[in-house]
Amino acid sequence: MELLKKHAEKLRFAIVGGANTALDFALLFIFVALGLNSIAANYISTSIAFVFSFFVNKSFTFKSKGGNVKKQFGLFLLISIIALWVIQPLIILAVTFLLAPFGWNESLVLLIAKLIATVASLIWNYILYARFVFKKTEE
Repeated sequence: MELLKKHAEKLRFAIVGGANTALDFALLFIFVALGLNSIAANYISTSIAFVFSFFVNKSFTFKSKGGNVKKQFGLFLLISIIALWVIQPLIILAVTFLLAPFGWNESLVLLIAKLIATVASLIWNYILYARFVFKKTEE
């Protein structure tokens, strides 16, 4: 029980991340099915998931009641944009390039690429959100 208490914030981040990831993935594959290419669809799906993520992480994950919301949102935006619009597309392109010679189904390749990109961005986000966006202040 003590271990759970010690890592409660990380557990909440994982729960929010799971919900946010499900939203992102669902939207990504819907947009691709509607005819958008995977990179454009990823930009749209991650943008929608981003707004959800800020508010849920602020209130639930990090339980941040104080602080300058505009500053927090700006930092959250900067950190997230780097993760979602730089790190994820680069990983998706790299994994797609590496798996293309195997002749696998495009949807499977996209799924694998997106999973790897998501793990990388979740690690990046947690570390930087905790240190800079929703950091605990001495009371």
